Amino acid sequence: MPKTARTGRDNQRKILSCGFSESGERLVCGIIALSTTKEEILLIQSVRRGGWVLPKGGWELDEATPQDAAKREAWEEAGIITTITRDLGMITDPRKPQEMSHHAPKAKYQFFEASVDKEENEWPEKHKRGRRWMRYAEAKEALKNRPELGEALERCSIKR
Repeated sequence: MPKTARTGRDNQRKILSCGFSESGERLVCGIIALSTTKEEILLIQSVRRGGWVLPKGGWELDEATPQDAAKREAWEEAGIITTITRDLGMITDPRKPQEMSHHAPKAKYQFFEASVDKEENEWPEKHKRGRRWMRYAEAKEALKNRPELGEALERCSIKR
């Protein structure tokens, strides 16, 4: 796995067809990493907002599938090697138009449930992100201000 994380959004795909939107929304791919018992989920610290989030980021032009992008983000942000076990579907950006900006454009979120094959001690964004395993109730509370992430949590098979 690469030792450095990708940065910027110049090489990220926009949804221009596939029946989703003609408005050029950014496609954000993410991972719901569950423990082997499905009793815990791995969350990471948000760089911009503080608090806890799910590993996620833009689908880049050189990645063949959204799954490839989600797995890369899990490695870069959380230091985990994953196997995708389930597609959790597309989640619409819940923000209002006035909450959008050039730096935070409208997005569609595609999440995948995954098992963790390996949790590394060193990873590209370790210097700016912590990671923590949480049970359902704690994760739900941590994600309460991010409805799109909360929706992904609700769709996964974590034990409640």
